[in-house]
Order: sequence, then C-alpha cells, then structure tokens
Amino acid sequence: MNDHTPDPATEAFLSHRNLLFTVAYEMLGSAADAEDVLQETWLRWTDVDLAQVRDRRAYLVRITTRQALNRLRTLKRRKETYVGPWLPEPLLTTPDVAEDAELAESLSLALLFVLETLSPTERAVFVLHEVFDFDYDMIAAALGKTPAAARQTAYRARRHVDARRPRTPVSAEETRAALDSFRSALETGDLRGLLDVLAPDVVFVSDGGGLRLAALRPVVGADRVLRYMAGSLGKAGGTLTGEATTVNGNPALVLRLDGGIDGVLAARVEDGRVTRLYYVRNPEKLTRVESETFLAGR
Repeated sequence: MNDHTPDPATEAFLSHRNLLFTVAYEMLGSAADAEDVLQETWLRWTDVDLAQVRDRRAYLVRITTRQALNRLRTLKRRKETYVGPWLPEPLLTTPDVAEDAELAESLSLALLFVLETLSPTERAVFVLHEVFDFDYDMIAAALGKTPAAARQTAYRARRHVDARRPRTPVSAEETRAALDSFRSALETGDLRGLLDVLAPDVVFVSDGGGLRLAALRPVVGADRVLRYMAGSLGKAGGTLTGEATTVNGNPALVLRLDGGIDGVLAARVEDGRVTRLYYVRNPEKLTRVESETFLAGR
C-alpha cells in the first residue's frame, strides 16, 4: 500500500477544496476569512462518519455554509467599525475563471458589493442557488430551513440583486478598453480625457480601511470623481503606473506607486460608459493580487 495515499476523508476534502473556498469567499468577500472557514470545515469533517454520508460534496458544502454564516456575524461587527466603505478582497484568478462567464460575473467586485446589502441568509441562498445551482432541498438542509422557505428567500434575494446589477452583460473587452483609458490617463495625468469614458452619474467607491487615504463615502458624478482622483494623485506623489490584470475573473488594473502596489481598480461598464469604479487600497486586502487563487464553479 502507498503510504502517501490520503485517507477517504482527506481525499474528499482536497478534491472539493477549491469549490468550498469559492463558496466561502462568495459569502464573505474575504479570502482570509474564507481560509478560516475551511479550517473549521475540515475540523468538523474529520468527525463525520463517512459511511453515513451519501453525497460528500453536498455535505462539505453544508458544513462550509454553516461556518461561513457564523463568520458573517463576526464580519458584520467588524464592518460596523470599519473606516469608510468596505469592498471585497480582490483575488488574482486563473484564466479558467474568466472563461466561465457565470462564475466571473458572480465573483466581480461589482456583484460582491451588491451582495453586501443582503442579509446573511439571503446571501447564502443566493450564492448556493444562483451561483452554484444547488437545489432547495440541499440549501434547506444547510440552513436548517424548509425548502419552501429557502425558495422564498432566494426569490427575495434575486429581486434585490437584479435591481442593482447591470441590465445587460458587458464583454471583458469593453471593460478592458475602459480600464486602458484609465491607465493612460493616470500615467499621463490627463484625467479630463476620461470625461468621454465616465457616465455623468458615475460612482467611485474606495476602500482604504483607515490605513490608506480613501474617500469616507462614495463620490458621485464625473466631475467630482475626476477632482477627487486628481487630488488623491497630487497627495500621493511619486510615479503612478497601471498594470492590466484579471481579478475575480474580470479585467482590472493593479496601480503601482514607485513600483509598489497602491491598489486595485475595477470598473462596471453600462452602455459604453463606466458607471461604477471600485478602488481597493487597504493593504490588508492586497495580499492576493500577485499570486493566483484557484476557484471553482458548478
């Protein structure tokens, strides 16, 4: 017998680890918290009698969901004292994530920001059903609800999200073109040239977490956004450059100040104009933008 062959519990956990991490991250928006959830999932999984488990994948997702819901309560308290807007932690993702249109859309900073407005239970149901296509019986078992209650929760969550997400899908090429305009403008200092790219009512959300300079509330309107960005660049000093990349399965820019990472900029494009800008500057959220994180969809 090969001494390196994992036992059945370990093998099952490892084979589904990327999925479990993705579920936890979609629910929490934090890779660090998702990793903690996986540790808790593993500890509980080792106590399970595998002979009593019909579907190991579903059982592992059930444990992960419950642990993520517990962690959401901790995050809620943390966010109540957070300085300024809270944005999800951006992840450098592998090419296959971008190729899965549904997964990439669900992982976008724009959609994860919308998911922050759901209740913990609504978010869990939305993620499990809409993103990973789990049936209501499985979701009900994970949440300790009836299938009918899970279905009703999914309906409320879907209506809430649909009212706040873009009406039509936008190609990665269109988003990348808009971000290329930003990169050129930032590197040349010609921010006024972005007026053709920004929607008049564009919203700029920045997250410094009290550790880096960022607006304490969203900045609304093209002129105000440009003035704020110009002022921020003036205070930063140094040489700012932009590097095209893919975070959360979507085009983004990693902005570097004198070579060091200053932040990650993502955009939502509608009707050819940028309607939302998300800029993560909190250094505690920038640890996963230089090495790929493996995620999994359905």
